[in-house]
Order: sequence, then C-alpha cells, then structure tokens
Amino acid sequence: MKTNLKNFLAALVLVPLASVAAPVTEPVDYVNPYIGSISHLLVPCFPTIQLPNSLMRIYPSRNDYVGEYLDGLPIVVTNHRERSAFRLSVTQDEELHPIIRTSWDHEKVTPYDYQVSIADNTIDVHLAVSHQSAIYELTFIDPSKPATILLYTEDGKMKVDQQFASGSQRLSDNMKIYFSGEFDVKPEHVGLLRDGVITEKWLTEEPRACGAFRFPKGTRKVLFRYGVSLISEEQAEKNLRREQGKAFDMAKVVKEGRDEWNATLSNILVQGGTDNQKTVLYTSYYRTFERPVCLSEDGQYFSAFDGEVHEDNGQPFYTDDWIWDTYRAAHPLRALIQPRKEEAIIESYLRMAEQMGTMWMPTFPEMTGDTRRMNSNHGVAMVADALYKGLDVDARRGFEYCRRGIEEKTLVPWSGAPAGRLDQFYKEHGYFPALGVGQKEDVPNVNGFEQRQPIAVTLGTAYDEWCLSRIAEYLGKKSDAAKYLKLSYNYRNVWNAETLFFHPKDEQGNFLPDFDYRFSGGIGARAAYGENNGWTYRWDVQHNLADLAKLMGGKEAMVRELDRTFAEPLGKSKWQFYGEFPDQTGNMGQFTMANEPSLHIPYIYNYAGAPWKTQKRIRQCLDAWFRNDVMGMPGDEDGGGMTSFVVFSSLGFYPVTPGFPAYNIGSPIFTDARIKLPKGKELHIIAKGASQENKYIQSATLNGKAWNKPWFSHDDIVDGATLVLEMGSRPNKKWGADPYAAPPSAPVK
Repeated sequence: MKTNLKNFLAALVLVPLASVAAPVTEPVDYVNPYIGSISHLLVPCFPTIQLPNSLMRIYPSRNDYVGEYLDGLPIVVTNHRERSAFRLSVTQDEELHPIIRTSWDHEKVTPYDYQVSIADNTIDVHLAVSHQSAIYELTFIDPSKPATILLYTEDGKMKVDQQFASGSQRLSDNMKIYFSGEFDVKPEHVGLLRDGVITEKWLTEEPRACGAFRFPKGTRKVLFRYGVSLISEEQAEKNLRREQGKAFDMAKVVKEGRDEWNATLSNILVQGGTDNQKTVLYTSYYRTFERPVCLSEDGQYFSAFDGEVHEDNGQPFYTDDWIWDTYRAAHPLRALIQPRKEEAIIESYLRMAEQMGTMWMPTFPEMTGDTRRMNSNHGVAMVADALYKGLDVDARRGFEYCRRGIEEKTLVPWSGAPAGRLDQFYKEHGYFPALGVGQKEDVPNVNGFEQRQPIAVTLGTAYDEWCLSRIAEYLGKKSDAAKYLKLSYNYRNVWNAETLFFHPKDEQGNFLPDFDYRFSGGIGARAAYGENNGWTYRWDVQHNLADLAKLMGGKEAMVRELDRTFAEPLGKSKWQFYGEFPDQTGNMGQFTMANEPSLHIPYIYNYAGAPWKTQKRIRQCLDAWFRNDVMGMPGDEDGGGMTSFVVFSSLGFYPVTPGFPAYNIGSPIFTDARIKLPKGKELHIIAKGASQENKYIQSATLNGKAWNKPWFSHDDIVDGATLVLEMGSRPNKKWGADPYAAPPSAPVK
C-alpha cells in the first residue's frame, strides 16, 4: 500500500510539471501591434487586426493609444488608417445613440483577434477576423439588465429582421461596401433606431441609419458574426458562410487566424538578438501585410476604377497601396519572399490603368480609385524591379502604361490632370521649374498647399525615366532605352556645383537666391522639395549614386558630406523645426528616419568605399528609432513603407535601387536568419558573433567563397544561398572598400 501511495504522489508531482512546461514561442507571439501607437507628431500606427493582405481590417475606434474613449466598435476599415464603414455599439443603458462612446480597459490586440472591456468593465468584447468576415463575442458581466446592440451606417441602407442584419455604406460616387450578419440568440425587440427609440420599421435607406437589437434580462453572452463585400449583401453572406460555415465558433476563427499568421511570419526565422529585437522584427514584418488588400470574392471583384464587377480569371485583384512609400522596400520584400503575390499585385495595377481608360499607371490606388497623391510615378520602379528579378509580369503593358503615366499625365504633385505647360517645360528644359521670388502660381492644377515640389518632381522623374529605360532594355527597345537613360540624368540640371545641393531653378534657369537648404520652401519645403528639406533630397538619386559621388567631387567628398548630414544641427529649436517639418522627425542631425526618401541614405557609404560606416549607421538607426514600445516608430509608417526597411535592415541587407536586382549589405542584428524563398529554397545569413557591440563585418563568404563586396545580386541568392559574416566590435575598413566592389549604378555621365 505504501508503494502504491508513493507512486501516486510521484505522479501528482510529475503531471503538473509537464503541463506547465514553457510554451513554444511562435513568430506571431512576437508581434506587438501597439508599437508606434502614439505618434511623434503626425499619424500613429494603428493596432490592426487583419489576416495578411485581407479586406477585413479592424482597429480600435479611437485616435491613438491614449484616447480615453472608444466610439463604438469597428466593423471594417475601408482605407488604410483613414476611414471605417459601419459601427457596432453595445450598451445596457436605456439612453440610446447610433454610436455610443464608451470607456475601455484590459485591451489586448493580436494580429488575428481583439479583446477589450468596455462600459466601465461591465461588458467584455472579443473579436476575431477571417479574410472577409469576422465574429464578435459580447459578454455581460451583470446580466440583470437588458442589453442593446446597435448597427450603424453613415450613408447607406440598413435592414434588420429577427436575428439578422444587413446593409450598405457609400464610399464614393460609384462604390459601396456591404455587410450581412446574424446573432446566435434571438432578441426580444428588433427595429430601427429613431430619436433614441427602437421603432418597428425594419428597412431604411438614408443617411445615418441604425438598426437596433434589444436582448432580455438574463442574457449573458451574444455572438454576432458577419461578412463584408464590395459586390452585394448577398455576396457578403456568401463570404461569411464560405469562411465560417454554419456554426458560431469563435475558437475556430481565432485558431485559423493564428495559424495563418504563423505560417506567413515563419517565412523569416531568426536566432540570436534580444526578445525586443525579435518583437520589432516580426511586428515590422506583420505591418508589411496591411496593404495592399485583396478584393477578390469567389473569383470576382468590384473595381472602383471603372465601377464594375470583373472576373479575376484566377489572378486576385489588389488595391490600397501608396506606391510612393512602398516601392522602395515593401514591394522588393514581397518580390523576394512572395513573388506570386507580387505578380498579382502588379497585374492589378495594369488592370487599373485599363479600367480607368487613360492607360496611365496608377500611383496611389486606394479602395475608391487612384488618388494621385504625392509626386512622381513610381509604379514604373515596381515593374522594372520585378522584371529583373525574374517575376512573370507583362513587360509590354507595363512599359506602355508607365510611359503614358509619366508623359501624358501631369507631373504636378497630387494631380491626375493631363500634361500641361509645366510638363512641356520639363520636356524642353529637363527640370521642373520653381516659382521665382514673389511670383504667384498661375497653373490651376497646382495644389495650394502641396505646391510644385520642383526638386522632388525632377529627381523622382529622373529615376522613373531610368526605370523606364530598364523596361525598354528588357524588351529589346534599344532606341527607347537610350532615350530614357539620357533623360535619367536630368537631376544634373538642378545640381548646384557651388553648394553641392540640388537647388530649385526658376523658368529663366536661375537658382533661387538666398536659399536655405534647411528651411526655405515653406511647410515641408513643398515650394522646393516635398515633406523633407534639401538635406534629404540631396541624396535622392537612387539609380546613379556613382554619378552623385562624381558631382560631389569624389567618393571621399561623398563620405564627408554624408557625415555632415548625420551631424548638421537642426538649426532651430525642435518645436520650431517640427512646426515646419512635421514629416521629418526621427532626426540624427539633418538625417530623418521618419520619412521614406531617407531610407536608403545610410547605405550610400557602400557606394563611397566606406561600408563600415553603413554598418555603424544602420545599427544607430535601428537602435534609436525602432523599439518595442508605443512610441517605437519615428514617423508615419504608411502600411509597410517604413517597416519593410526594418525587416530588411534587421536581417542585414537592403534594396537601395529597385530596378537593379541587387541588395546592399548592412549589419545584421541576428546571429542566424533563414529567409524562405520560393520552390523550397532558402537564404541563410549567419552573422557570427553579432551583438550590440559586434556590428562590424570583418570578413564574409557567400556559398563558401570569399566575398569582398558590400552587396550581392538577386541571382546570387534566388536559388538558395548561405552568406556567412564574421562580426567584430571594431570596423574592418578594408572589407568591401575597393572601388570595384561598389554596388551597381547607372553609367557615370
């Protein structure tokens, strides 16, 4: 008997020990959606609940993390960080409003679900998402009072019927979004809310329509699930049934969402580094899947570009992509790891050009169409980069639509008008003219706030024309390739050899007098540059950094001027400087980590024979500005535009020039990184001894052979590769410094 008891007690000890063994940490567990949820100045990162590139996007209904109240609960976000359609409110109060502002507490966000306590901790909310559907679980802590759930549309139709609800909301003149949903329990009173009273009417189509569902005392829990569609209410219901089946199963939706995120994030696996660094990496990677979103629903999609429903013919349709931000690193990251998805996205752009009827490549395709924000036409970079990395892209359509977008549409920022007088001037003189001193704007389609941005337009268009020359070369169009290569040097037409800056010129060819490269040009220097000052745009020649070095007087001079950029004082107090340049936060001297035109600047040392300084700068940037906290993002993140820089740079390489199939080497954070490539291949980066101190490359091998270049090509890795870097605490100033080792540039003029 004693022996049996002894064995029994031993079993009691062993079972709990096994059950509390440390759980395996999976990639999704490192994602912290709250990083950057308080902005330094402008727009924060929102903690988005969404499956990768999915139409169903949700985040809490408040301005930022410290917002005191939630304005109801979200149904779907229809445009990145900007607008929501519909709203759900839940209350046990008698006073009813279409949207009920409520307190919140105990909030928890993952990429796939959302939990929060509202109404002074009297109602618990749990939300989980699929691709085009979601499910809410609402738990009433005190069920002694009746509960009311309200569904609101700002401008559209609302229909309620027993346990069911459906409706629409207008997004633009030619576009609506629809929802169809159901409750798991039957309410005691259903109708439309009018002046705080639930009426018996069940259907309405008018502004600010609100459906109401009253549940009786004793109701402890209500589940509401719904689908969304851009095609119809009927399709919204089909999307719900397809994704969630017949059952109200919160656990299933949560598990499927978690599994999909783990599978997606597991394309990158790392060892070494700290938990905080892993959190920053995987959160940044998660951010790159916020946009664009897939609109295909059962093989068809609605396009706002012509207001029609189309068959997708097996190629999903994507939109909501701010290419000015994302062409630099987000598209190259996807081209490397998910090339089939990138092909579908580019094909979507080509379809948009056709659907608009202009055959102009879009620049800022959103849910409601191409808004033509920012400057330049960088869709051409996306096409050129994909072609030279072996993706299956229609080069002929790409060339034609990009050419038309550059030559037939105006270069004026934030405008979709046809080319006009300023564009003709650019064609004749090779630069976009600035207004002279005291000259008033006389071109109608120039935005009063955004202005001409002449240097940004000139430099951006020179790069676009270089990309166009690359596509022409790919197609064997020799004369076109030569023509656009020549135009790609137009940045030289605004180079001031005395100051070594790009300097705005008036229509008479004169540099603007008394010009300050830090402060001239008004808010965001938009009369000269665009969101950033002359110190940032000084380096905006991505395609020909070798020629920029020549303009500066050689590589030593380029290193000296780069060092100056990181050391030059703001020149004013912070409140004054950021009052003029709210986009230019995250400063290290005049270098700004907060805006996309600056992302490649730390890598330029590789072109000037000083790769060790790139290694130093990259670590400085990552350590200072990307952290695991609510202010851990230096500026506007733009749905992958900036965080893709973090992903690449944390792994140890970066695509400085989309259009060249090449990657610059930086300083990897992790001792071991495996990047899954298509066809079962893998890029394995081993950074021996990498640490906070050991950030400098001592030597390298690629696939077992000595590697003395601070870059490698796409072809070097696409079929699988192993890059081994020996890291140390002091720089090896000879590694990668040979003039012939510099990364590729266009020919020096």
